[in-house]
Amino acid sequence: MSAPDIAALEARLVELEMRLAFQENALAEMSDALAAARLEAERNAALVHRVMDELKSSRASFLADPADEPPPPHY
Repeated sequence: MSAPDIAALEARLVELEMRLAFQENALAEMSDALAAARLEAERNAALVHRVMDELKSSRASFLADPADEPPPPHY
């Protein structure tokens, strides 16, 4: 192989190594973003679950039978 061929191969190798490093960095950033999105989705699901439970309990108390409630204090 001649010197220009070796120099061209080295340049291609350097370019490929730089692209690989960039892709590895991008992949790590996407992985971190995905992990953060999953945590946020879990928090949102827990919040929705808690709100639904509170809504169910408030609906149950709103629809309670008036006969089950104690009389007002002035009686």
